[in-house]
Amino acid sequence: MKSRNANLLLLVFFALAINSCLKPDPNVNEETGADELTALEVDNPIKKLEMEYEDVIYVPIYSDIYFDANNQKTLLAATLSIRNTSSTDSIFISKIDYFNTTGDLVRTYLTNQISLPPMATINYVIEREDDAGGSGANFIVKLSAKSTNVRPLIQAVMVGQNGNKGFAFSTDGYSLK
Repeated sequence: MKSRNANLLLLVFFALAINSCLKPDPNVNEETGADELTALEVDNPIKKLEMEYEDVIYVPIYSDIYFDANNQKTLLAATLSIRNTSSTDSIFISKIDYFNTTGDLVRTYLTNQISLPPMATINYVIEREDDAGGSGANFIVKLSAKSTNVRPLIQAVMVGQNGNKGFAFSTDGYSLK
């Protein structure tokens, strides 16, 4: 019995130790502990008939790039930024899907529609170590609004380093409609 309790205690200790070494989710607010996307979820789905504006945006992401003449790859961190530039109208986001270089769905970020208030921004981070997307990764973002006066800005910012050289660049989202 003592051996079993000691083993259980040791297992719990190792589980806690491993968990404390894990990096925190970059998309969780450190102060409140809330996930940015979950906190913005809409309680009642917005009726499609109420929407005056709908769009699907393609956003290129580079989770790695070739850095030198030897085709050495460098991993990059990428931030998808979705900005509501309207000062009066919310936008509703129903899809944020991440695809890899070969077009395979890597992950879906939304299970429920979210509402982005006027002048608000949400960001989603693809960590540097996450190489699932590859050099031709992309996001598909589906959004709508009750007014046609919205002009959302959707971009990606990639940052990386190789030795003592750091670099950053951005890409713009493009409407598929």
